[in-house]
Parts: sequence; structure tokens; C-alpha cells
Amino acid sequence: MVQSVDRALTIISLVSHNKDGMGVTELASHLELNKSSIFRLLATLVSHGYIEQDSETKKYKLGYKPLELSSILLESIDLRLEAKPFLKELETLTNEVIHLVVYDEGEVIYIEKLEGNETLRTHSKVGRRAPLHCTSVGKVILAHLPQAEVVSILDRKGMPKHTENTITDKESFMAELEKIRNQGYGIEFEENEPGITCIAAPIFDNRGVIVAAVSISGPSIRMSEERLEELRNYITSIGGKISSRLGWRAISRQHR
Repeated sequence: MVQSVDRALTIISLVSHNKDGMGVTELASHLELNKSSIFRLLATLVSHGYIEQDSETKKYKLGYKPLELSSILLESIDLRLEAKPFLKELETLTNEVIHLVVYDEGEVIYIEKLEGNETLRTHSKVGRRAPLHCTSVGKVILAHLPQAEVVSILDRKGMPKHTENTITDKESFMAELEKIRNQGYGIEFEENEPGITCIAAPIFDNRGVIVAAVSISGPSIRMSEERLEELRNYITSIGGKISSRLGWRAISRQHR
């Protein structure tokens, strides 16, 4: 470990957690260094934009360079690439079919599908679109969109019946979305395809905005109440892990 680099990074971390800034004496005490050493480290960090000094208080606070770098990082994030190891983890844990979808123009698009070790024939395919109102991933996404947008989508797309279990009543459906929003996951009991039950969880970006959803699909005969309870823990955990890779923190989540 390079000691000077370690100390500089420690200063950045300390300052970032003190919105009012920190003085030289305070930093010297934390790092157990003399003030002249702290001054040299701060001068280097200031010159690179990581730290800046308040002209009135003379305290040092976080500069704009970290924000610039985080913006570059966020722009370079590939959702499918970032999610892949977690999807594989979910496949290994469950042996079921795993889907990753994104929202686009009132529908979901499958951008990744892992087949698992169990035999299951579904209509899903990478690149294929699916409706929002009768899929677990679609319902999870709708549950975290603004209500006005949800109403607009339902008015525009309608709620066509895909199976005997498809929810086609708007009032009942809105109540279902509220339940999903509160519990953090959604279940679809043969609402899109007969014989198939799915459970899904939301994926948020760094702003706490819904950007995708991940799901587990299996034959209804295997998706007992006990099995779904087990899968609930898996799917919410993986949804949270993928969200964290996108910069999401629980405190940033926005309930709408």
C-alpha cells in the first residue's frame, strides 16, 4: 500500500462525510499527522479538484471531481453486463428460468434469459416484448412508476385477457400494484401463460428510479406457497444487489 495515496483517499472519505467541511487541525487529529503534512496532501487534492476550500470558513470540503467521475461511470454502466453474475447466482440457487427485462414504450423487453436446469417451455425470448399488466416483471415496473403514467399506459394499451387469471379490472389492478410496491416484489399466477407462475423484483438506478426488473419463472405445479416464500428471499436479494451495482442505495428510493 502506498502510504501517501492511502492518506489522500482517507482525507477524501472523511471530508465527504462532513457536509460542513473539515479543518486542517481536525484532519491532522484523525490521521495522526502534523499540519504541514496535511497541508501538502490537501494542496495536491485541491489542484486535482477532489477537495476545495471554503473561502469563508477556510474548511475543506469535497470538490466536483468525484461527481464528474461518477457521472462518467454511470454513463458507462451496461445493465446486462452488470446484472449477469447476479442472474447466474439466481439460476444456481433456484434452477429455474431467470429473466431480466427493461421497460420501453408501455411494454417490457427481455434482455437476458437463463434457462436453469429444469425443463420449462415459455414464450419468452431475448429481444421479445411482453405486456406489463399480466407479467410479474411488468407489474413490478408499473408499481414503481408515477400513477399518472400507469393510468396513461393502461388507457393506451388496455388490459387484454391472456388467461383466465389475467386481471382486467383497473381498480383491482391498481390495488395489486400498491401491494407490490409495499412488499417489494410481485407474483403472477398464470396471468400471462397457462401453467406458469413468476415472481419478480424491481431494479433501481442511482436516483432510485425503476429501470428494470428480474424474475424467476417455473411451472405452477412446482410453485407452491412454500416455494414462493423461498424464492421471494432470493429475488429481492438479487434485485437489491443489481440495483447497488447501478449506484442505488435504499435511502435514495423514491416511493411515488
